[in-house]
Amino acid sequence: MSTATPPTTRTTWFPAAAAVFVCGWGGNQFTPLLVMYQAAGYSAFTVDALLGAYVLGLVPGLLVSGGLSTRFGRRPVMLAGTVCSLVASGLIALGPFGAGWIAAGRFLTGVAVAVAMAVGSTWIKELADLDPRATPDVGTRRAALCLTLGLGAGPGVAGVLAQWGPWPMILPYFVHIGLILTALPFAARGKETLRLDALRTPARRGLPGTTRHPRFRRVIVPSAPWIFGSCGIAYAVMPQLVHDRLGSWSLGYSTLLTVCAIGAGVGIQPIAKRVDRTNSARAILTGMTVMCAGLAMSAVTAAERSPWLALLTALVLGTAYGIVVVSGLLELQRLAQPTEIAELTGIFYALAYLGFLLPSLLAALEGAAGYPMLLGCLAVLALGGTAVIARHSRRHLPTGWNIHCGPKVQTE
Repeated sequence: MSTATPPTTRTTWFPAAAAVFVCGWGGNQFTPLLVMYQAAGYSAFTVDALLGAYVLGLVPGLLVSGGLSTRFGRRPVMLAGTVCSLVASGLIALGPFGAGWIAAGRFLTGVAVAVAMAVGSTWIKELADLDPRATPDVGTRRAALCLTLGLGAGPGVAGVLAQWGPWPMILPYFVHIGLILTALPFAARGKETLRLDALRTPARRGLPGTTRHPRFRRVIVPSAPWIFGSCGIAYAVMPQLVHDRLGSWSLGYSTLLTVCAIGAGVGIQPIAKRVDRTNSARAILTGMTVMCAGLAMSAVTAAERSPWLALLTALVLGTAYGIVVVSGLLELQRLAQPTEIAELTGIFYALAYLGFLLPSLLAALEGAAGYPMLLGCLAVLALGGTAVIARHSRRHLPTGWNIHCGPKVQTE
């Protein structure tokens, strides 16, 4: 019997990529519309709370979905997450009838994005590993790229439709529903990557053992929350700081900042891979240095309230996001045991998304201290985390790691 790799191997990851892309689209399409909802009568705190509401669905989803996919398979769990994204957009489209519909939709959006990050990213990596011609890190980069493209395209299209199209509170979500209905049949034909005899095994209790590794705690944990913390500041806080200087262009400007931040994150990812080293945390340190610079710039922007400076700040913070997310995933996969990769990816993104609560926290604290002071304090905190990472950059390196680690895959 021939053991040659099937000719379709190079494209077997496309169905998983489609599902991850549309879930990422749904996760961020709400972001540039914040100024629209604020103009409709919602307070700044309510709008920021609705933005962060999906963290309530996202964090538990990240912690649970990886284990479920190890037990039941990557494909069925990813399909369930994609359906959650569809229902979420339907609920948010009911927003004109009350904020409760938006909150429920944002919660389900969080669940969907969690599944895409923890399960979809793992599924893409494992499908890429089926190709013996692929480089060891190609699956990780593909997963990060698909998710980031979705996170960038969603707000770009939603913002344009809301600014210049009819039914601004409805049409963007209907477009997303149409995309999901197109992607679902495609994703349903995706190849399962776990061996049949590995499925339906009892779930492990407690956190994966790798979470106790010193390098996880002292390199990954100090950097992860800043990944989406930077995004939240770039395209949630910056537009609100300068909206009074934009007139009727507030929504378009908010869309521009979101697309530019995510676009910078996409563009820098190939370079971030080249900076990565197996014997140090050089890439993470590079990203955190850029992060500190972006946060310092955000404090200056808050004082000056300049739309041009806000745009430049968003680009810097987006660049930092792209570097840290890729280098963090690569660092994580060097530590991961074969059966832990999906759960660890979920934990990594759960830590990352804690930072997305920053806009709500800043809005709540604004009465006690202005945004320039608050953002300056964040820059100092990020600098402290960078110092911790630098101290442990070359310590506790994993031995005998294999970046191809992961559950065995089907070959039939």
